[in-house]
Amino acid sequence: MTDIMIIVPATGNTISKLANDIIDTPATMAAKSHLRNNLPLVIAPSTNNGLGANAQNIGKLLNRNNYYFVPFRQDNPITKPRSVLFDADNIIKTLELALDGEQIQPILV
Repeated sequence: MTDIMIIVPATGNTISKLANDIIDTPATMAAKSHLRNNLPLVIAPSTNNGLGANAQNIGKLLNRNNYYFVPFRQDNPITKPRSVLFDADNIIKTLELALDGEQIQPILV
């Protein structure tokens, strides 16, 4: 048992599966097992489609209990305009706040 779990990096595929309750990988199985105990799950997104089709999946998770996001930003606005990448400098602070039930802000940096 753990107090908190983090998925880093959380790919678009993993985010999509969690948002749509598809539990068929070790990461999604561990996450769902952890969430079943009403404990915080931190997501550190790294996906080429975070500002595209996967934006709705990020939105779904932001509106669910016990999901917390490491702040993220556009990876490369010129060559990959829909790509997002988590801010590694905020991982520890995100974990600390998630343990207190708070989402670090701002989430988009």
